[in-house]
Amino acid sequence: MVRKTAKATKSGPVARRPEVRLPPLMPYDAEGGGGLEPDGDYDGLEFKEVDLAGQEGPGSRFMDCALRECGLDGTELARARFIDSVLSGVRGVGTDLSGASLRDVEVLDARLGGTQLHGAVLERVLFRGGKIDYLNLRNARLKDVVFEGCFLSEPDFGGAVLERVEFRDCVLRQADLSGVRMTDVDLRTVAELDIARGLDRLAGAVISSAQLLQLAPAFAAQIGVRVEDTLES
Repeated sequence: MVRKTAKATKSGPVARRPEVRLPPLMPYDAEGGGGLEPDGDYDGLEFKEVDLAGQEGPGSRFMDCALRECGLDGTELARARFIDSVLSGVRGVGTDLSGASLRDVEVLDARLGGTQLHGAVLERVLFRGGKIDYLNLRNARLKDVVFEGCFLSEPDFGGAVLERVEFRDCVLRQADLSGVRMTDVDLRTVAELDIARGLDRLAGAVISSAQLLQLAPAFAAQIGVRVEDTLES
């Protein structure tokens, strides 16, 4: 597998993206497989239009796998490991991926709500397209992660560590950045940058001049500056 290396720009290094090249995959036998199992080992499988709602696979490992159009409502995947895999068109509410590890993973056109990724480790991960509501990334570690063309509503990054993370052409609405630590985080092309909490944690991020003007009132309020127009005499 060939992966892109980080490139330097005027704003710092660019996130390394995953380049997942899956081998020929075997179809997952949803009927004969008996469902996900704790600490299961899944290698070279394609889960296509499989309803995994409510199934429990904590600690499982997915290597060279594809999950396409799968249902993940309430699926228990805490501490799972996804390596060199693609999740395309997955959907679900309350998917538990707390403490999971995602390395060289593409998440494409997902529609998720209340996904738990707190304490997770993400390295070389691409989120492209789709809509994710109430994403919980508290205390997670993100390195070389790209959010591209995503709609993120009320994501919680509280206490997370972000290194070489890019948000490209995204909507970032009511984001919680409380306690975040950032290094080389690129927000310049975010279409809607709405920060609910943690405005003071943007050190280590780069924003555009237009975004600076948009955030100026919030920055002023953060440091206690009152902005008023001059009264006419």
